[in-house]
Amino acid sequence: MNALHSGRRALALAALSLLLQACSSTPPAAPSLAAPVPAAWQGTRDASAGAALEAGWWHAFGDPVLDRLVDQALAHNADLRTAAARVAEARALADVQRAAALPTLDAGLGASRSRSISAATGKPYLSTVGQPQFQAAYEVDLWGRLSALDQAATAQLQASEAARDSAALSVAASTASGYITLRALDARLDVARQTLEAREAALKLARSRQARGYTSALETQQSEAEYRATAAAIPQLQLAQRRQEHALALLAGSAPGEVPRGKTLAELQLLALPATGLPSELLRRRPDIAGAEAQLAATDAQLAAARAQLLPSLRLSASLGSITSTALTGDPFKLWSLGGSVLAPIFDGGRLRAQVEATDARRAQALASYEKTVLTAFGEVEDQLAAVDELGQQTVQVEAQSTALQETLRIARNRYREGYASYLDELDAQRNLFSAQQTALQLQADALNARVALYRALGGGWVSSPP
Repeated sequence: MNALHSGRRALALAALSLLLQACSSTPPAAPSLAAPVPAAWQGTRDASAGAALEAGWWHAFGDPVLDRLVDQALAHNADLRTAAARVAEARALADVQRAAALPTLDAGLGASRSRSISAATGKPYLSTVGQPQFQAAYEVDLWGRLSALDQAATAQLQASEAARDSAALSVAASTASGYITLRALDARLDVARQTLEAREAALKLARSRQARGYTSALETQQSEAEYRATAAAIPQLQLAQRRQEHALALLAGSAPGEVPRGKTLAELQLLALPATGLPSELLRRRPDIAGAEAQLAATDAQLAAARAQLLPSLRLSASLGSITSTALTGDPFKLWSLGGSVLAPIFDGGRLRAQVEATDARRAQALASYEKTVLTAFGEVEDQLAAVDELGQQTVQVEAQSTALQETLRIARNRYREGYASYLDELDAQRNLFSAQQTALQLQADALNARVALYRALGGGWVSSPP
């Protein structure tokens, strides 16, 4: 009767242990935001309209050179290689933690040879002793500590993978944006050189008219000053061009050098506006948000493991071995043992509770970081949606201004050559046209970069799996 009662008690304890392990392995719930998620994006544009967020969205520019640059950056960028190595490290650490929940089996072999003298006979004799041994140990995860640590390691792996994907998205967007900026500098440099040629011709004309007595030296000096100002702008643009080339080479993981060119700025196709969807969809689309959520899940699991550390632990062990000695006759001694131990913390100076408090504080930090990441993502999408709209309107106005200034310059030049107006009218028209052309090219590049930034802010076609 006592044996039956003991067996039922053992079964009950085993069932309770399995139940506790099952409860402890339940994944943490998705975090809730302190700030509400917006129901829709600002503005009146239909959120469901637009192009799909494909992973290779930069191919829509229609420039094979840009495609090769992005592919090279994704393959050789130093930051991406570092992120990939961190993923490999996190995967190995997850395997280490997963193995901690499995039994361990160790084998050992001890051997010794000794010489001793018999007290009875006074003769020396030699003996050889061999002792092979197998040991097994297993920690029963009563309170889910090992399971929680396994969950934490898995979440850390997911966070590392999300960080790698976020870095890849950033590298692709930075390469596309850098190439657009480079082509804009090329276009601005071409305009500056054309303007310099026109002002050189105007300076020659002013000198010729002064030599014939048609104009004063004042107009010649004004023309030369404008020519020098344009000439000074060219080295500045060339310096910015070289720096942009060096930045692109660094992104591609190569030494600084000349970057190949493809289509001109005007030939680059404008990216179609992507389908933004609802703001709530952004929580599963952006890798940095998924990484922050995985990091929060890791701290949740670490907190559960730290709390379980306050409870008793049960460890089972077994060993099997034998002793063989040449000094003894007969079969070797067989040794075996089975045992278990319960270890409960009684006094540790508050160390374990302090670890729980520290882990709880790290969990609060991870939650705040998660909320900041989400709110920052919402803000970035709203900023880029506004930039796309406003830059488009501004570009239309500046292009219309350039067209009007071209006609103004033509009229002012004709009036000056016919003697109906002073050179100041033509000089002002030249200066205003050059400034408007430079602004128009910069706005064209900004409009392209705004769409690149919008694709990046929306996640660039990358879709995360829930941690």
